[in-house]
Amino acid sequence: MFNHQTLAVARRIFSDKIRSTRMVIMLPILILFIPGMAWGFSDPEIILPGGISPDSVMEVMFYTSLGVVFAGTMCGVLLSFDGISKDRFSGVLEVKLSQPMPRQMQSAGIAIGHWSAILVPVWILWLMSIMIASYRLEMSPSFLATIASFASVGLILFWYVMFSLIASTYSKDQGTSIAFGVGMWFLFTFLWALVTSMVAFASGVNVGEVNNPEMIRIEGFLDLLSPNGVFHHLLETNLADVDRGVPKIISWISALIWTIIPWFWFKSRMSKIQP
Repeated sequence: MFNHQTLAVARRIFSDKIRSTRMVIMLPILILFIPGMAWGFSDPEIILPGGISPDSVMEVMFYTSLGVVFAGTMCGVLLSFDGISKDRFSGVLEVKLSQPMPRQMQSAGIAIGHWSAILVPVWILWLMSIMIASYRLEMSPSFLATIASFASVGLILFWYVMFSLIASTYSKDQGTSIAFGVGMWFLFTFLWALVTSMVAFASGVNVGEVNNPEMIRIEGFLDLLSPNGVFHHLLETNLADVDRGVPKIISWISALIWTIIPWFWFKSRMSKIQP
């Protein structure tokens, strides 16, 4: 699947995207949201709403993950929303698909190229954030917890990039592509809480009670239907005092499903798409 042709396509896309004007504009935002949040949340004197004070590096990184959810995923969408539609609109896609290279390999290269373009800068900033939190709290996270956090960040970025590329295969112009991408991001980032509240209300749960065990349980299981929710579940596996009723194995199985389905959906679309 990943031969030298696939990697060549991925390297070309990575090079184009990492040096693009979009990345130049988004990089300061990523720096502000990820290391900036890590610096703020790792302040030993900080008291969060509810009287919470982060006392471990992984707890700080859990709150810092909001920067990935808001900035990292949006940047992933903006980098990849026209990954297919731009070439399709300009006629370049027809030329690319006519090359003596299987479409399956081309689709893999396209996906890896767009994903790595957002993954590399976000991973670097995530590492910087862990170093900041470790320095300010004067402690270090475990190796397995650190690896799990990097894997979780990589997965949520992969999901949003794949969603954007899939939407791009259905669109013949860039305006429709970005509308799909941003709309999907808005749904899972802002509107999913409304979906959770509506389900809880229909189940007879008082949504106004923040610490209601039944509300926490419903929210935990509904989060498995959202990429942002699964991402938070994965990060929660590094926190000993957090239990929303979802076993760790279920969180990782959900992450696997969220990864496999978009991957094969995109490959299927690329094998059938007509320029």
